[in-house]
Amino acid sequence: MIKYNPKIWFTQILQVPKSDTLRILFPEMLILATLTAGLTFVELTYFQDLHIFKDAIAVYSLIGFVLSLLLVFRTNTAYDRWWEGRKKWGELVNNTRSLAIKVSASTQNKDILSYFNRMISNYVFVLKWHLRGGKEELKVDLTPSEKKEFDAVSHKPSYISQLIYARLRKMKNEGEISEIEYLTMDTNLNTFSNITGACERIKNTPMPYSYNLFLKKFIFVYVMTLPVGFVSSFGYGTILIAVFIFYVLVSIELLAEEIEDPFGLDDNDLPLDEISKKIKENVSDILK
Repeated sequence: MIKYNPKIWFTQILQVPKSDTLRILFPEMLILATLTAGLTFVELTYFQDLHIFKDAIAVYSLIGFVLSLLLVFRTNTAYDRWWEGRKKWGELVNNTRSLAIKVSASTQNKDILSYFNRMISNYVFVLKWHLRGGKEELKVDLTPSEKKEFDAVSHKPSYISQLIYARLRKMKNEGEISEIEYLTMDTNLNTFSNITGACERIKNTPMPYSYNLFLKKFIFVYVMTLPVGFVSSFGYGTILIAVFIFYVLVSIELLAEEIEDPFGLDDNDLPLDEISKKIKENVSDILK
């Protein structure tokens, strides 16, 4: 995720990061400009005196309004997914700290503190790796026997959660913690699975295919036929108008596509690396 100062906006206008839509769409903008120039030439050469499309600009204004409503819905939906993902990882920050504090207050056994220090951090890093589809190296602090079982399971966050539950139950059976302490820790640990499920829902449920397909076709047809409505009023200036409208509309769609899956490695995705490292540092400080 790119960090920036939102109050200093003028310098940001001059920046062109890797994820900037102008950089991404530039080849398509050149192709569109060429096609629009050809359509404009044909209309001005062969149809200018017929006045067939004289009032078409009013129709395109109405269609543009409908398209803008669809894009607003698309963007809001994508941002809701991004923000929900951030809230879930915020909950994970709070619950990992809370669980570590409760464990630290319940025992001074160094082996137990070290175990929970490892496993709570492991859960966070495994969850991040799981949500990214294994697109990065997975570094976990496991013993050889734990690692062997870990590699064999399909849902790795659940395995780490299972190890934590098993250790909590062992502590309760051996009298290290009371039944009430076990239940309070269980509350925090249960949220781990709830957060994982919510994040999986966000990742595995994109916008409906039919809606996504229709919106892309709608934008394409609208932009490609702009010369029909604008040439009579703007002539060859329609080329610039068509390219600019294409840039605005498709940029909104591209940005929505990027942020609707907020757990990846794109510039506008959530800073999961930083959050994971911060959780590990916090847990290590608590469980010294």
